[in-house]
Amino acid sequence: EEVSQPLLFPNKSLLSSINPWSWSQTGRAIAEFDPDVLIFKYWLPFFAPAFGRIVRYVKRRITPQTLVICDNIIPHEKRPFDLQLTRYFFNVVDHFIVMSKAVEKDLLTLYPQASYRYIPHPIYNLFGTPLKQKVARERLGIKNEKVILFFGLIRAYKGLDILLKATAELKSRLEDFTIIVAGERYENSSVYTSLVSSLDVADVCDLRMHFIPDEEVKTYFSAADVVVLPYKSATQSGIVPIAYHFNCPVIVSNVGGLPEIVPHGKVGYVVRPSVEDFRDAILRFFSEERTESFREEIKRYKKRFSWEAMVSTIEDIVQQ
Repeated sequence: EEVSQPLLFPNKSLLSSINPWSWSQTGRAIAEFDPDVLIFKYWLPFFAPAFGRIVRYVKRRITPQTLVICDNIIPHEKRPFDLQLTRYFFNVVDHFIVMSKAVEKDLLTLYPQASYRYIPHPIYNLFGTPLKQKVARERLGIKNEKVILFFGLIRAYKGLDILLKATAELKSRLEDFTIIVAGERYENSSVYTSLVSSLDVADVCDLRMHFIPDEEVKTYFSAADVVVLPYKSATQSGIVPIAYHFNCPVIVSNVGGLPEIVPHGKVGYVVRPSVEDFRDAILRFFSEERTESFREEIKRYKKRFSWEAMVSTIEDIVQQ
């Protein structure tokens, strides 16, 4: 399978979200560059003061259109002043891209007349070609027959506790399996290490709670039989597109925009974010031996999630 390589282009690292002096410096550099369109990626109100200041600085000097690709608008873990900060930034934005119906709803709640387009999250293809499963497992030191992967930033809303509790019930019903937890933690890891200990699942849980470099991502997804996302809340997920790139089936919660991109029973399963439902879905996945049929369907299904479609959507909205 052909894989696009990352584009290499000259760039400057100027912006620090916690250094206001860098906000004006970044705005000045953008104004000197004089772009036609200024594009931001937004997922946390934490970045809104910096982004809002930059846009105001730039728009006093030049007149580019501004567009925001919205991962999230209303944060999963709410904090005081989230909406005020978001409005500070969004009030000076011209256009928006949303990648799930949940985010579309949030945008229209804040800005009913917003200029926006909806398009599903494209497939990531920068992590390289898949490895042979046996090779990937050897690299990770995995000898189990069945491999279940939880991947990505570890935050409370992502439901790792649900998966760990389901794992305790899987021990007596599923043979020769391991759960890999791979990703950087946003909270104290003792929450999960203590849970692993109290549930007595250390023998079937492989905790790798640290940053995973891009060049290692393919090893984890190539090693997995299935990727699980037991999220308690969600907008969309970047993890599902990565799994699709590696033709890896998924089991996801029926929250936010996840059901929009996971046809139930065709590329994986969509279930309630409960211990029982994830336990049963994992058991069903292995007992029905759906791996190959899911992988073949993913190859067909993922063709609709192209970066060309994203680019065309951006061009369409800024040229309207």
